[in-house]
Amino acid sequence: MSSTERRALLLLLSLGMAGQGVRWWATRPGEPPGQVELLSALPPKSPLAHRDSVAALARPLAPGERIDADRASAGELARLPRVGRALAKTIVADRETRGPFGALEGLDRVPGIGPGLLAAIGSHVTFSAGPVAPASGQFARPVGHPAGGPAAPPPTSPSPRLNLNSASVSELDELPGIGPARAAAILQEREARGPFTSVEELSRVPGLGPSAIARLRDLVVVR
Repeated sequence: MSSTERRALLLLLSLGMAGQGVRWWATRPGEPPGQVELLSALPPKSPLAHRDSVAALARPLAPGERIDADRASAGELARLPRVGRALAKTIVADRETRGPFGALEGLDRVPGIGPGLLAAIGSHVTFSAGPVAPASGQFARPVGHPAGGPAAPPPTSPSPRLNLNSASVSELDELPGIGPARAAAILQEREARGPFTSVEELSRVPGLGPSAIARLRDLVVVR
């Protein structure tokens, strides 16, 4: 055996012994080779907590469970049958702008909700505000409220519509059906081809079709 071959053999033996030493140092007695521990080392406030909260919101409704449409967040409303995240955000935006729904029929004013969807969610929703009906720009008394009782509270001031030609990416992202990617695309389209002259011109933005524009029509303006 030549001196070069002897040196190569010694190098291989040294590397093998070093590998065994690292393996012995990095593992615990009784652990199978190659075992990796990740989840048990996570701190209490780890991404697992976020995962569990997302799973809780995504779970189907339990038998008899109801969602309060006058108070629920978009995440809770998205658990209703046939109601996705985008429509849930539209429901919350309508409620914040025009006040509580008060009854199942009140949800019919939300773009994207029709008789079929109302029938599907009717047994799964409740309304803490009680039956209310707009009258002369004010909310009527809930049913059963004495006529001589306190006056009904004044309506909440509607939120100003978002100007498409001056809105930032973060403001656009808060619109129902718009996410960070679409918000950035709207801003890029505005900078590349100039201000929008109408809400319908949002169709210039890839991914925004007639149904998405219909959900935004009452929430945005062009100036």
